[in-house]
Amino acid sequence: MKATQLLHNLGQSLWLDNITRDLLNSNTLNRYITELSVTGLTSNPTIFNQAIKSSSDYDAAIRDNLLKGETGETLFFDLAIEDLTRAADLFRPIYDRTNGVDGWVSLEVSPLLAYDTASTLAAAKDLFAQAGRPNLYIKIPGTNEGLPAVEEAIFAGIPINVTLLFSREHYIAAAEAFLRGIERRIAAGLKPTVGSVASVFVSRWDAAVKGKVPAELTNRLGIAIAERTYKACRELLSSPRWQRVYNSGARPQRLLWASTGTKDPNASDILYVKALAAPFTVNTMPEATLRALAEHTELGTILPADGGDCEEVLAQFAKAGVEVDSLAAELQDEGAKSFVKSWNELMTVMASKSAALKKAAGN
Repeated sequence: MKATQLLHNLGQSLWLDNITRDLLNSNTLNRYITELSVTGLTSNPTIFNQAIKSSSDYDAAIRDNLLKGETGETLFFDLAIEDLTRAADLFRPIYDRTNGVDGWVSLEVSPLLAYDTASTLAAAKDLFAQAGRPNLYIKIPGTNEGLPAVEEAIFAGIPINVTLLFSREHYIAAAEAFLRGIERRIAAGLKPTVGSVASVFVSRWDAAVKGKVPAELTNRLGIAIAERTYKACRELLSSPRWQRVYNSGARPQRLLWASTGTKDPNASDILYVKALAAPFTVNTMPEATLRALAEHTELGTILPADGGDCEEVLAQFAKAGVEVDSLAAELQDEGAKSFVKSWNELMTVMASKSAALKKAAGN
């Protein structure tokens, strides 16, 4: 049996961390759903930047939208929403079958808003309404400014994927923002069944300390951080406060592992996937990692609920001079800046493609 099926049977959702029009038009995404147990999908500005600049698949849609007078950000979101609503419709049977637990796709607000609470909330409401699909998460970064927007969006009934989380503390802050929104809905007499995932990035930890720690600690930091976070997640979800909202009909916010593609060519191609196997979590993986996983026929052990030896491993990193809290803040800041860079490049690509298509239409 393929390891993708084994992971699904374990109770972990496999989501694809990619979206392109070719994936949809070629029926590849549908094959991933039927053959590789894929039950959801995530996107971000970097993914769309690569998809649009690297193909002509979007040219016809760009040309049509230009005729409507659309440009820049508005034009991009129309393209993105078209892709993601098509993907959402493919996952809709899974969403219906699991009663809204699985079968989601994600669309990120403009990364330029990462430090602007009011604008993030307004964008989240607008994009969710524009998409018109119940199984679409709006991605909001878990920055200090993003978290109040998460709470308000949840209170407004908008499903949220809290992104750019890097540590246990980041995760707990995101979980509490979600919970406050749910508690406010309950107090207001509103239905508390608003979906959410908290996306913790893993492999970037190891990339950040590569060559800076003893050899025996290579590729161990991201997994240790994930184990520490998973322990906190299990403790939170079983706490009296969370159990009270379950009793009112709310659902848990699921923990999602992001950035799980192996970056070290000397390591296993499914290093993080094997290490992070755990029920009632999500692993969103790049296409290459998904295909690599399908070539395997075993997984290994389940992620320990108590965090295993994560604190001992993290103590070794501390001895090697790695200050986890400050590095988490640095990684979150770098992640936000990376998405801004991709966004700016994307807007440049949109402008140049628009100009070229206008010129071609005029010839």
